[in-house]
Amino acid sequence: MTPPPAPPVLAVLTTVDTEQAARTLAEGAVGEGLAACAQISGPITSVYHWHGRLTTDQEWQVLFKTTESAYPALESRLLAIHPYDTPEIIATPVVHGSPAYLAWVAAEVTA
Repeated sequence: MTPPPAPPVLAVLTTVDTEQAARTLAEGAVGEGLAACAQISGPITSVYHWHGRLTTDQEWQVLFKTTESAYPALESRLLAIHPYDTPEIIATPVVHGSPAYLAWVAAEVTA
């Protein structure tokens, strides 16, 4: 008998201005069961317009894996503690993945 499919999984990306802020977001989300895991990459260089100026800054990316049903709670938590006025929070559906990994994500996300 085939096990039931795992619920839809999302990869959720945000960026912050310090490694410590990235760790705080990652540890909070995973610790609260809002994400199964989070990877921190950086520093990266971001180029964008802000308040009418072309800006280049060093940032750290945090990539969370969560379920579609837990996304609203994860987004709400990130918005509540994110250091930016207008944070980048982007969710992308995981279209394909290892069934065992997707099941693990679903089992780890408890929110």
